[in-house]
Amino acid sequence: MPPTKRDSARLERRLIATLTEACETAKAEIPGFDWLTHTVDYAAFPHSLRVVWVFDTRASKELALANGKDQRMRELTAAALSDAEVDTVRLDRCVRFDSEEECHLQHGGDWALRLRKA
Repeated sequence: MPPTKRDSARLERRLIATLTEACETAKAEIPGFDWLTHTVDYAAFPHSLRVVWVFDTRASKELALANGKDQRMRELTAAALSDAEVDTVRLDRCVRFDSEEECHLQHGGDWALRLRKA
């Protein structure tokens, strides 16, 4: 049974708070990292949850991934989800990496469209 609107709203607020904390930590630690966002369909929660870590450029993203920073971002995601009391999420399926540059090239900078297609 899907969560009620009230339960979904509470969970959304917890996710925003904990992921914002993860974002601020990553900005201080990972060069080129800019921001993160998440998408979720609460009717299919938690399997529909996606956390997207966004870098300024493709080069910054590739350098971070080559230097193993993806592991740190997964750790931050896991901690945020745990703090938000979200269980049973497979990080290999829910965490994605992207860049402003790629969004501009492929979707004209339209993040809403890009996130819907992902």
